[in-house]
Amino acid sequence: MDQAQNGLGQTWQNPLVGAVIVKNGQILAKGYHHRFGDKHAEIDAISHLKNEKAAIGATLYVTLEPCRHQGKTPPCVDKIIELGFKRVVVGQIDPNPLVAGKSVERMKQCDIQVTNLDNSKSMNLAYNFYYQNSRPLITLKYAMSLDGKINQRNGERTRLTGNDTFQDTQKLRLMNQAILIGENTLKVDNPQLTVRCNPTFPPLRIVLIRNAQKLDLQQAIFQSKGPIYILTSYENTQVLPENVHVLVDEAWTPKKIIHFLAQQGIQSLLIEGGSHIHANFIKSGLVDNLVVYIAPKLIGGTGLPSVWGQEIFEMMNFKIKQIVQLGADVKISARRVY
Repeated sequence: MDQAQNGLGQTWQNPLVGAVIVKNGQILAKGYHHRFGDKHAEIDAISHLKNEKAAIGATLYVTLEPCRHQGKTPPCVDKIIELGFKRVVVGQIDPNPLVAGKSVERMKQCDIQVTNLDNSKSMNLAYNFYYQNSRPLITLKYAMSLDGKINQRNGERTRLTGNDTFQDTQKLRLMNQAILIGENTLKVDNPQLTVRCNPTFPPLRIVLIRNAQKLDLQQAIFQSKGPIYILTSYENTQVLPENVHVLVDEAWTPKKIIHFLAQQGIQSLLIEGGSHIHANFIKSGLVDNLVVYIAPKLIGGTGLPSVWGQEIFEMMNFKIKQIVQLGADVKISARRVY
């Protein structure tokens, strides 16, 4: 699993995968999936063997069931069988229907001992969720004061949290394949929505805006490369940069947004605001994780609440997964209980 983490932020819609080859109690080679489109972890580990013949009778430990289909790279299971591995230990079965236990069965048919430890699902939560639920894993993120407010005055940006929280939000963006904001957040915060470490595959930036004709192309989001999707209710006639794509629908509901993202193969969505979009997704029941940053400040009665605009009739239940101090701020991570 440590090997797999080396690919964080580079594998795009492929899972993080690590592999280790062991023989006679000694580690012969290690590997991981470096980036989307490159060789898979098993093949990377094999490439580090001094001689491929060393694989005869060896054990391959891999965090995910090897693939059996031709994608951007050849099937890994064919190479494993060809080289004469005696045993393969997988961290989990691949939920992708193109694999989904088929490689395990094929290796068994070729007299390879296969053990499924079923212990690495936490490493690719979004990947697993996507194939099990046919939609992205959805995370709501916001920063708020001690009294639950995100802005001091409506229409004005309020900087609540410190640099440690900023660095943490960068990591959070890196772990997601798309970021969504609404019209007010675009106007008030003027965000870039970028990951400052410039990953090979930055998250898609998605803006929900009623009338794309009113876009201000001088805003920060339009000054950087990377795909941007504008979800709007009216046709756009102004000339936009090549990386900006406009999609029109009379009413972009949360369900329509998620359906569109699922069609693009997007496995994880980070919703950064604002409070009305948060409320709409909560109302629709489309929230899986919460990440809340709490600043040790009070704003008072005129501030904008973190979630505002839609009533829900049944409270959502979450399990607190982590509470972390980030400088003066506190981060709370919670997962929905279904």
